[in-house]
Amino acid sequence: MNTKSRKKSRRKFIKASAASIAGFMIVPRHVLGGTNHVPPSDTLYIAGIGVGGKGKSDLAAMAKSPNVKIAYLCDVDDRMAVDSRDSFPEAPYFKDFREMLDKEGKNIDAVTVSTPDHTHAIATMRAMQMGKHVYVQKPLTHSIKEARLLTEAARKYKVVTQMGNQYASDEPVRRTQEIIDAGLIGEVSKVYAWTNRPVWPQGIPTPKGNFDVPNELDWDLWLGPAAEMTYNPAYLPFNWRGWWAFGTGALGDMACHIMDPFFRILPVDYPIEVECSATTAWEGFFKVANYKDSCPASAIIHLTFPRTDGKGNIKLTWMDGGLQPERPPELGPNDDIGDFSNGFIFEGTNGKVFGNYSKPPILIPLSRKGEVDALPKTLKRIPEGHYISWVNACLKGFDEAEVSSPFNYAGPFSEAVLMGNLALRAYMLQEKDSKGRTRYPGRKKLLWDAKQMKITNFDPANEFVMSNYRNGWTI
Repeated sequence: MNTKSRKKSRRKFIKASAASIAGFMIVPRHVLGGTNHVPPSDTLYIAGIGVGGKGKSDLAAMAKSPNVKIAYLCDVDDRMAVDSRDSFPEAPYFKDFREMLDKEGKNIDAVTVSTPDHTHAIATMRAMQMGKHVYVQKPLTHSIKEARLLTEAARKYKVVTQMGNQYASDEPVRRTQEIIDAGLIGEVSKVYAWTNRPVWPQGIPTPKGNFDVPNELDWDLWLGPAAEMTYNPAYLPFNWRGWWAFGTGALGDMACHIMDPFFRILPVDYPIEVECSATTAWEGFFKVANYKDSCPASAIIHLTFPRTDGKGNIKLTWMDGGLQPERPPELGPNDDIGDFSNGFIFEGTNGKVFGNYSKPPILIPLSRKGEVDALPKTLKRIPEGHYISWVNACLKGFDEAEVSSPFNYAGPFSEAVLMGNLALRAYMLQEKDSKGRTRYPGRKKLLWDAKQMKITNFDPANEFVMSNYRNGWTI
């Protein structure tokens, strides 16, 4: 049942109850409850799937709205759920989101999904099929095809959706767009984006050893759709990000923030080409380690995007693990543009913009600062922020929803991000040359047919277009 239908059913119940109490004056509940009281028919009942870590802060941010009731909590690890259970003691607690949705779905309007990446798509799809609005942490999915499926499902089930790249609702991206839309840097043909992540282990051997599963953890549920494997504390609660079975590495973790201005502002379609290179791990003298289970310690990814206005292509280069582009030569040797550890640079025919997803953009050269100061604000701002704007949209319903990262945007954007990971994983598969030597990682340029969702010039890479699920877990 969607939110509008739920509102109607609650209003019918209230009217029926009023009619059965003849002779009594019904005082509006907002009078009894005070100015901040919200009638039940105007409340969004939210269930949290994955309520520790980022899930905890997601729920806390949504609970700031007087229109929100955190109604149910779900986590596979009791240790991670402690704070949320303390914050919302009246919310029943589950370990399996499938059980929660089956038993309590009729009492839930919306769902937040803040699990490890590999479970995003399955939990989200199940909720949407039940007509629930969804807020899903970034990246939207673990694989490219999952993102396409969720985009199509959101349209089919007409639910309000939002990906958790929260800076997409903030001031910096809008100010960057106003600078570019005003033509202050001319035509953009090249963009750099980078991060200092990973700040967790990557490019390392698969962990070994026998460990007892903690009593508070349901390891089988934590694995979810991933292949069966022995429990190892190296994977959780945080470091799952660096393992392909569960996470999407530095790119998946940060690109949904840092690349958002690129995909949001510029007239680009799905990428058509991708190539990469990555840090080489060594097991000995001239002996390359093939740590295929772990994301690389650092990488450079080159993506080519066709412009939707027919004016050629735009190139984007992604760098992580502390790798950074050249300092813009238009800057003096002592010019200070602030933190350079995470950011982007738009290169135009008449200047450059340096930005950080959480800080105001800077026009380069710095002598042009006055042009930015004089530029009017023309785009709509979102003072209520990413979380509450989604809450308000859910209460209005699908047809009136206005959010920054609905799946019809976040889905294609996530596909573009995850294309970089497909390239990183594909280089492990490259053929050996006539002397039995493996080609240098990443030097094959992969050609992508977005409509068919297929790499057209290196078929083994298509293994990574869609996630593999073990029995009992399907999307």
